[in-house]
Amino acid sequence: MSDRHLISRRQALHGIGAAAASTALVPFGARPAFAKDLVVGFIYVGPKDDYGYNQAHAEGAAAVRSIPGLKLLEEEKVAETLDVQKSMQSMIELDGATLLFPTSFGYFDPHVLRMAEKYPKIQFRHCGGLWTKDKHPTNAGSYFGYIGMGQYLNGVVAGHVSKSKKLGFVAAKPIPQVLNNINSFTLGARTVDPAITTQVIFTGEWARAEGLSHRRGVELGQRLSRLHREGAEG
Repeated sequence: MSDRHLISRRQALHGIGAAAASTALVPFGARPAFAKDLVVGFIYVGPKDDYGYNQAHAEGAAAVRSIPGLKLLEEEKVAETLDVQKSMQSMIELDGATLLFPTSFGYFDPHVLRMAEKYPKIQFRHCGGLWTKDKHPTNAGSYFGYIGMGQYLNGVVAGHVSKSKKLGFVAAKPIPQVLNNINSFTLGARTVDPAITTQVIFTGEWARAEGLSHRRGVELGQRLSRLHREGAEG
């Protein structure tokens, strides 16, 4: 889906108010109804073919596309700004989506929370485990994978290969899921040698800053590194 298509899709929301006003004049029975299919929307912060986080979600979306009675919507390269709220609103009001997967970490607060409050009959599921039952809207929720297990095995391999016993981990942000990965990686490495240390660099971004990350790793004398960010670098 091209950026131009995404922009025009969001701009279409400007006409919703006028359309709603005209619809109010039409008898209830004559109003258009959404199809009975379950309409599910996936929104990605980057390209769907990034060989990383976004592609993993896109592959999951592709797996459910063939389910009978399900219509799939996707939008890529949607920033963690008001743009994602417009995309969610578009999927709901223009396409009839009733289940949304805004996948990026930064979508949750405030964007998913605001839309969940605005559309209480729509279900929102966010990747990252940030939702809590007693604090957030009941029509929202979280999911996450046991990716720390894979990082533990990565650490075991790194421990066997490393000669300096100095490992590096380049991460985006110090959120619980990322810290879990760093700890799992280090614990795996220390099954090989308890003296192994891991130096962590936080870039502050889920994407970009690859050159900076690499230079910092070299400066710190790290020979092996692991990344928890978007794209193929990880």
